[in-house]
Amino acid sequence: QIKMASHQSHVLTYEGGNFLRQRLGLATLSSRPVKIKKIRHKDANPGVQDFEASFIRLLDKITNGSRIEVNETGTTVYYQPGLLHGGQIEHDCNEQRAVGYYLEALVCLAPFTKAPLHATLRGVTNDQVDVSVDYLKATCLPLLQQFGLVANLDLRITKRGAAPGGGGEVVFTCPNPRKLRPVKITDFGKIKRIRGWAFATRVSPQTANRVVESARGVLNRCLTDVYIYSDHRKGPQGGKSPGFGLTLVAETTTGMMLGSEVVSRPQGSEGNPTVPEDLGRGAAKLLLEEIYRGGCVDSVNQ
Repeated sequence: QIKMASHQSHVLTYEGGNFLRQRLGLATLSSRPVKIKKIRHKDANPGVQDFEASFIRLLDKITNGSRIEVNETGTTVYYQPGLLHGGQIEHDCNEQRAVGYYLEALVCLAPFTKAPLHATLRGVTNDQVDVSVDYLKATCLPLLQQFGLVANLDLRITKRGAAPGGGGEVVFTCPNPRKLRPVKITDFGKIKRIRGWAFATRVSPQTANRVVESARGVLNRCLTDVYIYSDHRKGPQGGKSPGFGLTLVAETTTGMMLGSEVVSRPQGSEGNPTVPEDLGRGAAKLLLEEIYRGGCVDSVNQ
């Protein structure tokens, strides 16, 4: 529900903490000030959470002259966006959410910055809640390239960090073209090949191989062109917590990308530990379900 506060100020007023990223991101693109009230005002832990405060600080870094006001309880946020500047930034993401939570918003804003964006984000690269960096690189960047963002568009994982400790680092670079190319994608095509990335941090290197073998056991019945890379990190490159996971991407004859991913339970969480074979089979079945649904864009990127 949108209410115009006054014709002179043009402040958009919202209630509730839902869609905070979308509201602040669209306010930045449209240069409209926005006021969000009653953010979790009835919860035991009211107001803006730590990961949302971290996202607001990230917006402040990529803009110039933004004005942000938060009341004492954190239940009301006023945001007056400045110029979307971009440039070189570094940000430590809150460990409550993965780096993907922040990257999803950056990907939407990056093509419209004044200077090309070069963002270094640190935190959790893979968890069970948010989309992983591998998934965004495999499915979202090819979509951006369709809009004409080809040169200097890259997403590199310099360090991995599983939940809950984090310790990962990614570098996202994006150009700022003069104009975006209009896109019309209607032809889904047929599945041509499947690629995947199995990662393992601070666990046995054999874990990633077990994940790959079980996933191939499901996918090779449907397709012969299946290749899954294994990425084992140890020491500083492997972050602060043990974990493993699998990201799968199916490419169609028309260049469409459909993906799926599964990540192991975080260290210290309730329930039984994740079995690598079950994780591999689960990711493969999720990919087959995504292919069954069809569509030129997979469910995460929609």
